[in-house]
Amino acid sequence: MVASVAVATLSVSTTLFADFSRLSQLQNKGFSISAEARLLDADTGSNALLGSLNPERQLSPASVTKAYLAAAALNRYGPQHRFTSQLVSAGAVDSGVLRGDLVFEGGGDPGLTTEDLWRLVQRLQLSGVREVDGALVISQWRFGPVECLTTDRCNARNRVANAYSAPLTSAGVNFGTWCVNVAPANVAGEPARVGLCDSPQPLIAIDNQVVTQPANSGTEISAERITDERGDVMRLTGQISTNASARDVYRGAGDAAEKTAQVLLSMLNQAGIAVRDPWRVSSTRPAGAKRLAAVDSMPLQELLLRTMNYSNNYMADVLALNLVETPQAQLRQAGQAIEAYAQSLPGHGPLTLSSGSGLTTDNRTSAQGVNVMLEGMFRQSALFPSFVASFQSPANGVMRFIRRGSPTFQNNVMVKTGTLNQPFAVRAIAGYFRTAQGRWGVFTVLVNGSGSTPYLSWSEVLDPLSLDLDAMILAN
Repeated sequence: MVASVAVATLSVSTTLFADFSRLSQLQNKGFSISAEARLLDADTGSNALLGSLNPERQLSPASVTKAYLAAAALNRYGPQHRFTSQLVSAGAVDSGVLRGDLVFEGGGDPGLTTEDLWRLVQRLQLSGVREVDGALVISQWRFGPVECLTTDRCNARNRVANAYSAPLTSAGVNFGTWCVNVAPANVAGEPARVGLCDSPQPLIAIDNQVVTQPANSGTEISAERITDERGDVMRLTGQISTNASARDVYRGAGDAAEKTAQVLLSMLNQAGIAVRDPWRVSSTRPAGAKRLAAVDSMPLQELLLRTMNYSNNYMADVLALNLVETPQAQLRQAGQAIEAYAQSLPGHGPLTLSSGSGLTTDNRTSAQGVNVMLEGMFRQSALFPSFVASFQSPANGVMRFIRRGSPTFQNNVMVKTGTLNQPFAVRAIAGYFRTAQGRWGVFTVLVNGSGSTPYLSWSEVLDPLSLDLDAMILAN
């Protein structure tokens, strides 16, 4: 009650100082911190400092990098931009026969799905094509294959037990992953029923070792995609109860462009469009080709909502690679394109980005730099609504681990988080807040460990941070 009365007596121009005194205690455990919180005055352009800890220190931002990507992409393309994927050919259509190769030209759509490919196939039918006297060619001339920079992605070329390490290409579908649906058999003791989520055809081998167990026995499924002489293989182990719901399991493909070839060729066959020659993947742009069918992506603002809310590394890196002007872009070039945007912001300071996703700890920025970028977007009235919409409210966001702290923290901030555990711990969080008087502010906290620091849980960061921000919000 005392706090609420005190806030009510403040004038709008008053700024009360608070700090990161609780968060700073992590430094005693050996963690490096860069933190800063500022008010943003939309009328005067002033940005009063509320608290800071080593605000210019260069640390890894992990997936807070995606906020830079979102800002750079919105500034480059605008919220309504769409990426176009198309089927093209240099050959002519003669009595329903395409005399030449059918080329899928990847448009760098990070959200391309099998539904989009079905639309392409339907539109190809409407163009009059019933047969292809050539091959299906997947053209990833814009970028792909993209060199791996992290241990996870490099190891994923042969085997992977996650979805986020999917390989990158401008011609990928379903985020570069295979999806397998696992359902219980009718009788305990029988193998589970499995199949691909998006195709009735057996496009890859599935090594199914999941056993159906009696009702209420629990469901535990482990999955790994391996690549051997058979191509990609999904190996499933574990158990599923007879009364359990079916589960979808996602794992990165061995080669995202090859996966697109398999999926698209299957769709052509199901649509009755015969293709004479085996498919192949190309990194060159088809010369003299004309469009036969095309499909557009979601608007950029919707792609960013999914990229940021779910911290989708595949989508982030594909969007970043789109920022590179020259063909066959690589991740470091994508990082440099985002750096160029940030360097145009007065007062930003140093920035090093090896990717747009933040999947590598090589990325470096400061709390002050992130806040400069956040403030720059805040002051762009045409872009800010799309930008801030991609951040999460702790009270309503999809990431449950941020639902901590008081109602003040949960309902007055919008955040992007970043998490890495190897080779050292990174917990990063940045975003906007509204004060008790309705003023806007920005804050960034970067916490980095080292090879000798202990495991860092999110509660160790969010619990003290929420209290520090509470004080700043209520005092202003």
